[in-house]
Amino acid sequence: MAGYTNIPLSLQPKAKIGDDRSRVSETDNRLESTNMSKNGPASLRHFSEEVTSVEKGQEEDKSNTEEESKPPPPHGCYIHGGVGTGKTMLMDLFYFHVKNSRKKRLHFNRFMLDIHRRIHRLKQSLPKRRIGKMTTYDPIFPVAMEIAAETCLLCLDEFQVVDIADAMILKQLFEGLFSCGVVLVATSNRPPEELYKNGLQRAAFVPFIGVLKEYCHTISLDTGIDYRQREKEPPGKFYYISSEPDAELAVNTLFNELAYRQNDVTRPRVLIVQGREVTLSRTCGAIADCTFQELCDRSLGASDYLEIARQFDTVIIRNVPRLKVGLKDQVRRLITLVDIFYDQKVRVVVLAEAPLHCLFVGGPLSGEEERDRLMLDELGLTNESWKRLTLFTAEEEIFAFRRTLSRLTEMQTEKYWVQGDRNRL
Repeated sequence: MAGYTNIPLSLQPKAKIGDDRSRVSETDNRLESTNMSKNGPASLRHFSEEVTSVEKGQEEDKSNTEEESKPPPPHGCYIHGGVGTGKTMLMDLFYFHVKNSRKKRLHFNRFMLDIHRRIHRLKQSLPKRRIGKMTTYDPIFPVAMEIAAETCLLCLDEFQVVDIADAMILKQLFEGLFSCGVVLVATSNRPPEELYKNGLQRAAFVPFIGVLKEYCHTISLDTGIDYRQREKEPPGKFYYISSEPDAELAVNTLFNELAYRQNDVTRPRVLIVQGREVTLSRTCGAIADCTFQELCDRSLGASDYLEIARQFDTVIIRNVPRLKVGLKDQVRRLITLVDIFYDQKVRVVVLAEAPLHCLFVGGPLSGEEERDRLMLDELGLTNESWKRLTLFTAEEEIFAFRRTLSRLTEMQTEKYWVQGDRNRL
């Protein structure tokens, strides 16, 4: 990878040198059959134009031959396995040691946010449609070319597909990236065959799995050991149970100690995310003191959590309840929040109702989900059909929440807290 580049981008099959040789031969034959004295300057001018055209074609083929002589792009890697097995560490070691300036490393959530922003920008740049005229424009391949012009090595952490909007564009997007010579290295908790498992309209997503396996070696890294759980106990305590004596007092004291080092006063902060206002009621400098309701009850997403991670190096999360199936939206937001905070090395203090290993308790469907189930019954979906949809099961949340618990465990270690201290940088 050190000397690899996908520039210049070449997407179409190139003409062969023999084609130009035949064109030269045809031109010579026409010249021999032309009575130069009879046709005079007009024939000479016509012949000169043909020779110039052939010379240009030869120059283009010379350039094409140079491109064809470039070695093909190496295969990428798709590394999957259980939580805490070292997938991200291996990818980061690879990324750090690759001597290539055209490389990029992103969390998958952040990558897809960037994709949707680019698609939106391209659509906004189109001329407005006239009444009565229908025009179609597919921005996905142009976006793939944009990214390929910026990077030849793309490293994506936590490759996971839970959003139907992402699932429907991945095949076309990555076909474009691969055809432009981009090499993918990705980590995931799921093997390729289980991506978007039981998702809505998964049949339309399945062809992407074939594309992924064609361009990437699949590597299983599943030792059954969560190495994050084997870390030494932290010197301080950053996960508190609300029923413990003086737990809230301890969190308040920790906030005051951290805020004392900030060159700011305790105040609300309004963040602007894609034109929307996200208000955090209690902040001080790079410290945010939030409730679970502020962060996970509201309709916030990855872009909001990325902005919080950009503004704050320490976030306190109070009033975290026992998480049940009926709180699936909140569970999904918490999973996304922890993934992004972990990737951005944001330090987290938690005040929760239950110990970490007992935080997710499952439970029955909520009333809203029961109504949705009845709606699908009326539409004629069988009992087995809706049971397979992740919309009505907690399978995906339980699977992903194991990663959340593992990461929250590591986020309490001294090593992690030192890495997350932006004042030392």
